[in-house]
Formats: sequence, structure tokens, C-alpha cells
Amino acid sequence: MRDHDHEHGDHSGYATGTERVVVLERIFEENDQTAAANRRDFESAGVTAVNLMSSPGAGKTTLLRETLRLLQGRLAVGIVEGDIETSIDADRLDGFGAAISLINTANGFGGECHLDAPMVRSALARLPLAELDLLIVENVGNLVCPAEFDVGSHANAMVYSVTEGEEKPLKYPVMFRSADLVIVNKIDLIPHLDYDLDLFYANLKRVHPGVATIETSARTGLGIDRWCDWLCELHRARHAAEAIS
Repeated sequence: MRDHDHEHGDHSGYATGTERVVVLERIFEENDQTAAANRRDFESAGVTAVNLMSSPGAGKTTLLRETLRLLQGRLAVGIVEGDIETSIDADRLDGFGAAISLINTANGFGGECHLDAPMVRSALARLPLAELDLLIVENVGNLVCPAEFDVGSHANAMVYSVTEGEEKPLKYPVMFRSADLVIVNKIDLIPHLDYDLDLFYANLKRVHPGVATIETSARTGLGIDRWCDWLCELHRARHAAEAIS
């Protein structure tokens, strides 16, 4: 997986002066310090953490529900569920054997459109971290901000739906560049769409050459086994590397 030294993008569009830029840099610095603390806690507990990102409606929660079903008996899984409001997604994941900690960003976090490292840290106290193998952070649905905030994960995965169009890697390059894995979801809908899968892959290659991809249909279950194998291999490889070091 890629190094966690990461760029936060070009924020010149935000800037109204030097003070604004300094404030942004301080926010990212403080976030990264907390992310490093989260990662140390994960590693101390033997937990592999994955940050799962997407736009709203791309199918993250349906994918996670099928993931939890298939991983039962293979890995002990915890979920940090991020949403601006409601427990709808967390409720959909209940009953599949995972420990779930919900964060509503409208409650005390100002309604943020992403999860950051301090939010994730606040959720960890409600999880039995020492009993888990894998922690998946289901980030708030957004193709911009979640990619810029390290939450302490060991890998970033994003769910992209074919219903979003072929141009999304070009329009949201920071998100696609931040991903160690791009899950191309709702692949079963392609026969019903005016959609060019080859063009999407060409655009993705322009933005992030060589990034791993898996094609899935969370609705039918197609490809979910490959995604689960990817998670298990990530966990195995991390522990093998720790044993060597």
C-alpha cells in the first residue's frame, strides 16, 4: 500500500489571504497528528484499518452489508459509520456480526461532509478494538473532502458507481489518486446505460496509472468475494510485515 505521506491538494481557491492558508495548514497538521495516533492504536491492537469512500448513492453500505456476510468466520470486523444525519446506514449493517460505532457529523461536528482523524478517534472508544481484525471506516458520501483527510487507515478504497459517468476521475482526481483500490460498482447496470467502461478505465489511467480495480455488483453479489479476498490479503500482508520487522 502507498505511503501515508500525502498531499492535501491545491487550496488556493479557498484562500482570501495568508491567514486563511495558515489556518488550513494547521488543521491538516493537527489532523495528521491524530491520524498517526489512530494508526499506532490500530497496530498495537493488531487491527487493519481501511477508509472506504465514495459519492452519495454509489453503493458503499450495500457493499459493506454483503462484505460482512461473507467475512463472518474469517475476520472480526468493526465499522465506523459516518453520516451527516440519521442512523439509517448503521441500522442496515446491524445483525451481520460487526461492532458498529456511528458518527453523525451534524452532532457536535458542524455537519461536516467528511470524517477526519479526531472524529474517528472519538468513535474508537465505542469499539472493542482488541477483539477486532479489521476496521472499515465508511466515510461520508462525498468525492472531495474525504480524500484530503487521513483518518489513520492503512489503505484507502473507494466505491465508484458506473451510473456516475465515465468522466469522474478527471473531475475528481484527488479522490481517485488517494485510492489504493477502486471498486467499480453497479456493473450489472451497464447494459441499461449509455456508458463506456473502456473510456472510464482510460480516464482512471490518466489520473492514477496502475491503481488496482475490482468490478462488483453489490446488489447481485458479483465480485464481492474478490473484494473480501483483497481485505483478507491486506490483513495477512500487514501481519507478515510486522512479524519480519
